[in-house]
Amino acid sequence: MPVQIDALDRKILATLQEDAGQSLDEIAKVVGSSKTPVWTRIKKLREAGVIGQQTVLLDAEALGLEACFFVLIRTSEHEAAWQKAFLDTLRARPEVMEAHRLAGDIDYILKVRVANARAYDVFYQALISEVKIHNVTALLSMEELKSTTMLPL
Repeated sequence: MPVQIDALDRKILATLQEDAGQSLDEIAKVVGSSKTPVWTRIKKLREAGVIGQQTVLLDAEALGLEACFFVLIRTSEHEAAWQKAFLDTLRARPEVMEAHRLAGDIDYILKVRVANARAYDVFYQALISEVKIHNVTALLSMEELKSTTMLPL
């Protein structure tokens, strides 16, 4: 069951999405409240699972990870053992930033961040050596037009 959140909760969440490193005083000022109620609400939202892991966003290109590939996977395997092996393989590969199981002609899509095409090939060769895949199509992103972690509140 979804958690009931009000307008102040939404303001707090929006402020945290912009910069979770702000102090409680800063957040309270932005949302028009005082520090204690803001802290209480953040604690409630964490306990309810609305607020998850806090992290920092890194610049992939500044770290030499200049190539972003979207990998479309079709498989003829759908049994539980294959799915577990596939999921274990994805979880073990730090290059895989996102993985989604899809409805339609494509079974899975991966977002993979690597240094270059050669590094993608190393990833690809490792992937197909670990799990049986019917068809793989890799699409190189030429330019990232929009990327956000912020949910629409």
